[in-house]
Amino acid sequence: MGRKSTVSRLPPEVRQHIEQRLAEGKLTLDELIAELQQRFPQPAGGLPSRSAMHRYGQKLEQRLAAIKASTEAARMIREHAGDSQDARSEALTALVQTELFEAILALQEADDPDIDQGERVGMLSAAAKNIATLTRSSVNLKKFQADVEAATEKRLLDQQRKKLDALGAKGGVTPETQAAIRNALGIK
Repeated sequence: MGRKSTVSRLPPEVRQHIEQRLAEGKLTLDELIAELQQRFPQPAGGLPSRSAMHRYGQKLEQRLAAIKASTEAARMIREHAGDSQDARSEALTALVQTELFEAILALQEADDPDIDQGERVGMLSAAAKNIATLTRSSVNLKKFQADVEAATEKRLLDQQRKKLDALGAKGGVTPETQAAIRNALGIK
């Protein structure tokens, strides 16, 4: 495995400044390096090269694009999904499961010199823990949805029973017809 990038090895305050400026997208790489030289004249390990900044910026841009896409998908789901059975949570859970699966595959296939084997194992371990939590969440969500469906069905049958009883009380429906309707609808 290769070594960590020079940006990753910088002190946290320098790295955070770089990430913020790259995310803003207002400076060229040369302008950013000049700003870093003025603001942080002697960071531990020196300042990164222009190409190192570019590589780091590309990775950051990919992460930000993925976050933006997930956020947009969640917003669309929230706007278009009914929530009586918590459909948004179901869709978001599926979205997260898909992303975790793709991330694990990418991590297994990656030959990234910035990630050593210990880090890779740690990432996979963290992903496994998160997948277990997500699976529990999914199971609980399915149980909640089944409970909502059962309660809705019970409410509907109660309403139908009351209406059928009201029809019989008015004398418009014979007891035999009422019994046939109850049997057909599963009303006891």
